[in-house]
Amino acid sequence: MTSAVSVSPSSAAPAASAAHRLRALGLPAAIALLALLALLPLPDFWIIQLNYIGIYVLPVLGLVLLTGVCGLTSFGQAAFVGIGAYTSAYLTVSLGLSPWLTLFVGLGLTAISAALIGAITLRMSGHYLPLATLAWALALFYLMGNLDALGKYDGILGVPGLTLFGTDLGQLRLFYALVWVLALAACIAVVRLLDSRTGRAIRALAGGTQMAEAMGVDTLRYKVGVFVFAALLASISGWLFAHFQRTVNPSPFGLKMGIEYLFMAVLGGAAHVWGAVAGAGIVKLLEDQLQVLLPKLIGTSGNYELIVFGILIVLVLKYLPDGLWDAVARRLPSAPRRQDWADAPALPVQPKPAAGAVVLDVRAIRKQFGGLLAVNDIRFQVRAGQITGLIGPNGAGKSTTFNLITGVLSLSGGEVRFRDERISGLGARAIAQRGVSRTFQHVKMVPEMTVLENVALGAHLRSRSNAAAAMLRLDRVEERTLFAEAERQLCRVGMGELLHHKAGDLAMGQQRLLEIARALCADPALLLLDEPAAGLRHKEKQELAGVLRTLRAEGMAILLVEHDMGLVMDICDHIVVMEFGTHLMEGTPAEVQRSEKVRAAYLGTEH
Repeated sequence: MTSAVSVSPSSAAPAASAAHRLRALGLPAAIALLALLALLPLPDFWIIQLNYIGIYVLPVLGLVLLTGVCGLTSFGQAAFVGIGAYTSAYLTVSLGLSPWLTLFVGLGLTAISAALIGAITLRMSGHYLPLATLAWALALFYLMGNLDALGKYDGILGVPGLTLFGTDLGQLRLFYALVWVLALAACIAVVRLLDSRTGRAIRALAGGTQMAEAMGVDTLRYKVGVFVFAALLASISGWLFAHFQRTVNPSPFGLKMGIEYLFMAVLGGAAHVWGAVAGAGIVKLLEDQLQVLLPKLIGTSGNYELIVFGILIVLVLKYLPDGLWDAVARRLPSAPRRQDWADAPALPVQPKPAAGAVVLDVRAIRKQFGGLLAVNDIRFQVRAGQITGLIGPNGAGKSTTFNLITGVLSLSGGEVRFRDERISGLGARAIAQRGVSRTFQHVKMVPEMTVLENVALGAHLRSRSNAAAAMLRLDRVEERTLFAEAERQLCRVGMGELLHHKAGDLAMGQQRLLEIARALCADPALLLLDEPAAGLRHKEKQELAGVLRTLRAEGMAILLVEHDMGLVMDICDHIVVMEFGTHLMEGTPAEVQRSEKVRAAYLGTEH
């Protein structure tokens, strides 16, 4: 299938290429600049400021991943900074342990705390999640301030500095090197994480869990994992903070600082890794300057910088909702992914059912919402090598039936069997693991990911690499295999020319084809298509019909919900008609067209 694609004029190519080269030089240039700043005879004040910025980058980077990428708002990041700081301060002062050992103890305590808190709070949605993070952030803050062992609100004094191989790192240039090595290493690790199987699953969470679960993503596990990882970055920041300040007290770990970290992320660009660096730098430098200038202008002391920050955040949300770094990223587009998977090994394929075998058996399923009976005793079968259409007027219960089959909704009665195994009662992810793949009535995708990345998400269950492998770049062979499969499925539906386009820039018809390619990437035995022709032009519908006929010839079982009766009658082998949640009739396309009941209920009567 071919799609109309606008091709950039050749005159624009040199400018785009220059932008790509400039972006590629960004990280080396940043490292060179940071090294140069350490060598220049800068006043100690500025080295200290850069140390604070680097320390702040770590918790803000966690918020970029948690809030900007996953869409999970948290006000409690400062509390995890406090766990890292207090753990190291207490163990070094009271027990005389090495600060390098206390780093790992703090990480362990933080991981346990974050896992417990995340397992409880991340099941919430809407405004409940940020309110829950406020609650436990306040609880941890007051716990730190009321324990005698931690010095209550006076905190712990006399925290030793860091030494390495007998060298005192101090608070200036050697400490600066340590801080920025850790900060840049964390940024690179997160960049690598997002460009992986795990990263695609994480990025799918922002749009809700329904699509991600249908692709086989364990959404709660990934949410908790991101929450813990963000907390670990905060804990490292707290460890650095304790040994930089040489004292800790609850004030830097309270709700005010938690909000300030979130502000840094939003200002810099909550969905951009390097936005964490930009946001931390701007806020820290601006805060220090405002604390000096505003009292002079107003003539009295006070925390007037908070007023300026309040006004600034409103302006940013109004005019730069994606942050300052997004404005830079739009002008420096990333180069298309290098296509290095031509010789990648093929993914393993699951054995398919024999032609004509019953793949899906829907047995008298019912769904009741309170007093409304949405689906009432619907029964039908779908066989391998057959396209079954599910049709009916708006409100007939077709989408509800789809959601009952795929585990999005629970049954009120009846049973669904897939390849002679009961799947009713299972969740969407468990059903996807058994070989059922679907598209959605309203297209669900990750707009900021490329077409190729969105389709590769469909093969999530066909691969096993994890976050650690991604950050260490040990997953590249598997990634090449996944991209090769994604490209194959895109070419199958005629979108091979759009691999590197952003999914959010596609026309509606192309987005629906993307969903079909993503579903095929899961290697399903049963494909459920919810209005796949909506938004397609006539020629595209014809080509879609050709793709579905090919899939049928390959032995795929397909269940199709569609309002385009021409397409349904043209490609379906068997049609099930619903009306007001009930089974009206079923049969071949010719039998359905001849039925007076169907003509009256759906197709209309002749005059």
